[in-house]
Amino acid sequence: MLNFFTRTLLIGLATLATGMSSFADTYPDRPIRFVVPWPPAGGADVVARLLSAPLAEELGKPVIIENRPGAGGNIGAAVAARSAADGYTIAFAYSGTHSINRHLYKEMPFEEKDFTPVIFISSVPQLMAINANLPFKSVQEVIAAAKANPGKLTYGSSGNGAINHLAGQLFADMSGIQLQHIPYKGGAAAASALLAGEIDMVLGEPSVLLPHVASGKLRALAVTSDKRSASIPDLPTIAEMGVPGYAVTSWNGILAPANTPQQAIQRLNAAFNKIITNPEMRARMLKMGYDPVGGQPELFSKHIEAETLKWGPIIKKSGLQIN
Repeated sequence: MLNFFTRTLLIGLATLATGMSSFADTYPDRPIRFVVPWPPAGGADVVARLLSAPLAEELGKPVIIENRPGAGGNIGAAVAARSAADGYTIAFAYSGTHSINRHLYKEMPFEEKDFTPVIFISSVPQLMAINANLPFKSVQEVIAAAKANPGKLTYGSSGNGAINHLAGQLFADMSGIQLQHIPYKGGAAAASALLAGEIDMVLGEPSVLLPHVASGKLRALAVTSDKRSASIPDLPTIAEMGVPGYAVTSWNGILAPANTPQQAIQRLNAAFNKIITNPEMRARMLKMGYDPVGGQPELFSKHIEAETLKWGPIIKKSGLQIN
């Protein structure tokens, strides 16, 4: 005969199992909130909106984009981290906010342990693009002009400490040139400034820049990754164009607040994997400059950790810090 404590334990476990089964059977039963820590029309917003419609269709519930920009993505990420861990809040995660910022900001409003990974969405080589009215036809010509006119050439970024800021800083350092950095409030604003001729160059998100390259208003010179991008295979890397060893690749994925039920994480992971492996979606992402990755949550967690370790010494050497 079972004693009282054993019976109580078994009843508790049975109740827990029933509750877990019930959650898995009914999730989701209301809209999903998708926090994007960058302004509308930038690269993060573009890919989030690209994925949100098929995600809503796959889950059978609306997916509502909530743009919460500021502090290099820290504001939106902190909002997501403090949200209820119930499976109904997900966050767009990118390399700056989740690997670079902790080396730049004296104080961070969240820790990486405040999140649980959902999926590694894509690797994103940045695109070096200039205003088409400029005479430069190659990276070598940009370097030559910068050496002839130290500090005169300008490049824009989506903000101080953003990956495209660091990409430009690293390019200047490794090329032995001086460039003037002009920060903007998001990638779309930097692209607009480039189109208007306010700045000379951007090393930015392909999704924002490629439409203007196609229209002839911008000229693409290279990608920042260590090897040519599957999405833009005709463009050389900066390393190929005379800066050996240069490599900067952004990335993005999906996180949820820590302690989100595993049933929700598994459901979301399966949905996103199905979406980005769809041949039509894969083709659209590649056309926009995103190399789809996918896989299990653990792959994304390991990548965040590796990237955090990578950027620490680079940022320390640069002396960059944001209060």
